Amino acid sequence: MNFTVGFKPLLGDAHSMDSLEKQLICPICLEMFSKPVVILPCQHNLCRKCANDVFQASNPLWQSRGSTAVSSGGRFRCPSCRHEVVLDRHGVYGLQRNLLVENIIDIYKQESSRPLHSKAEQHLMCEEHEEEKINIYCLSCEVPTCSLCKVFGAHKDCEVAPLPTIYKRQKSELSDGIAMLVAGNDRVQAVITQMEEVCQTIEDNSRRQKQLLNQRFETLCAVLEERKGELLQALAREQEEKLQRVRGLIRQYGDHLEASSKLVESAIQSMEEPQMALYLQQAKELINKVGTMSKVELAGRPEPGYESMEQFSVSVEHVAEMLRTIDFQPGAAGEEEDEEVALDGDEGSAGPEEERLDGSEGLH
Repeated sequence: MNFTVGFKPLLGDAHSMDSLEKQLICPICLEMFSKPVVILPCQHNLCRKCANDVFQASNPLWQSRGSTAVSSGGRFRCPSCRHEVVLDRHGVYGLQRNLLVENIIDIYKQESSRPLHSKAEQHLMCEEHEEEKINIYCLSCEVPTCSLCKVFGAHKDCEVAPLPTIYKRQKSELSDGIAMLVAGNDRVQAVITQMEEVCQTIEDNSRRQKQLLNQRFETLCAVLEERKGELLQALAREQEEKLQRVRGLIRQYGDHLEASSKLVESAIQSMEEPQMALYLQQAKELINKVGTMSKVELAGRPEPGYESMEQFSVSVEHVAEMLRTIDFQPGAAGEEEDEEVALDGDEGSAGPEEERLDGSEGLH
């Protein structure tokens, strides 16, 4: 059914508008929400100004926005459900705005500002019967029409109903739909808030596990450094002992060589003595000294391979392979918390992995 367009519909359903208006009343000022509208964690809405008034009343010592002093936040209770709302250092300015409610308020105000008289006076006219007003609704075709169309026209065999009845019914359905949509959006907002909290928890837990992982590997590195120092000290001690022994032998052989050289020089000088009597007075003593010197037994030389230090080699292949097997253990979450406390209390102590590492190294 065609009809002329360009006219306003009949008077709006005041009951539906009143019901919608009741949903937009602030529980503090008892007036329609004034923007900005903030949504609390309990999913109730307040004017930000009203929320700030309640917050300031509950936290009189809290510094207002714009103050140079740093505050630590505060808390107050929702006036609708008494749920405690905990705020950060931004106060009520840290609460999220409910843009959906603000948009609904704008639409409501636009609809309410339309002149009621013009709505009441203007009517849609039937296109086929130009003198007839659109006053009934065809339920079969789901279009508005006039009475003549029902009696003589295209809708004579259709089921019809009074236009105001269908109008009120559909306005009520739309109002209920809006209320359901608002409630659904509140639930979605609650889910979003929960997921944002999950994201924050994931970040906090990841940061904590990274710190714990760094602490454990730093402990492993400290154990390796400590063990390396011990092995280097053992190697240095052995080096010093061998050097002292060999240097002692060098000094002993050097002293013997020096004494032997002096004895040889004295013997040569004695042999050059031309007087036989004078020579014979010294010869016997020199012969005995030379014989004694030639029979002196020096300390044994270092055995073959004495200079080798290969016994101080360290095998780390099996330890390196064990370190490569280090992996996460999801089932040990509770133990990790206890170990984290232990690490904070005594960072120098070695854990189970470090003890195995310390015990597996040795001298070969």
